[in-house]
Amino acid sequence: MSIFYLLLGLVLLVIGGDFLVRSSVGLSLKLHLSKMIIGLTVVSFATSAPELIVSIQSAMDGLSGLAVGNVIGSNIANIALVMGTTALIAPLAIDKDFFKFNWPWMMGCSILLYVLLLSGYNLVRWEGAVLLGAMVVFLILLIRRARKDSDAVGIEKELQESKWWHIFLFFLLGGAALWQGSELLVQGAVDIAAQLEIPESIIAVSVVAVGTSVPELAASIIAALKKEKAISLGNLIGSNIFNIGSVLGITALIQPIQIKETGMSLLTNDIYWMLGIALMLLPLAFLPKAYQISRYKGFLYIVTYLLFIYSTFSTL
Repeated sequence: MSIFYLLLGLVLLVIGGDFLVRSSVGLSLKLHLSKMIIGLTVVSFATSAPELIVSIQSAMDGLSGLAVGNVIGSNIANIALVMGTTALIAPLAIDKDFFKFNWPWMMGCSILLYVLLLSGYNLVRWEGAVLLGAMVVFLILLIRRARKDSDAVGIEKELQESKWWHIFLFFLLGGAALWQGSELLVQGAVDIAAQLEIPESIIAVSVVAVGTSVPELAASIIAALKKEKAISLGNLIGSNIFNIGSVLGITALIQPIQIKETGMSLLTNDIYWMLGIALMLLPLAFLPKAYQISRYKGFLYIVTYLLFIYSTFSTL
């Protein structure tokens, strides 16, 4: 029954994520926002909704390892698995502005999370407020920069022409599916972890993280196939910033997070993988061909993700 709950929860997260992305992008297109802004804000927030719901649900249930592991694992999966898979389908071009603004913010938020977690093996309310505040500053600066961006949007013509009630219907259905899916996913993951005597933090950075990253994978692959690579790459970087700033920030404000002894691998292993995989983007973006994540680089990231999974389960 636990596996059934887990699978059903994943299915609902996928459906809910797809509906939420459609409603968010439809709304953005009607407001004539630029491609990169859609990717970095609206699509990122929509695809981060599963992580937010799952982390809040986990924290409220006293499962801190699941809440933090979900975010760390999702950030690893977003870059290594999702971006790697997307690059295999279609090489990703990187805008020069990406490394002047977006990547430094992702690295900065990642390092900030690392410092806050190591300071007391927890995230209390004021630390949650700091993370949330960092994300708000990021959004303000991003919107200011967007005013200089005249890039027109043309991703989904059918979404641009959709009626307002369609957009809100997708939003409501997506939200309901995400909420129910998160409850089933957490329940199934916890039951499986208990039956196999595996810490919930390990289940979180692997199974749960991949499940909550499915919307990012779907959105990025669809964007890449439609040649909308700005949305594909922007979605992933923005989602990682949202995961740290809004998901853990809001979760810690609602319910302070304490890392238990069984979840210490998050701080001794997993978070270093998150920092290293994000840092890898810098040299790979310039070597050997500048400003492109080619297919072989995507393959390298997928291999790196498999090594991460192996290292995670080898700590048992």
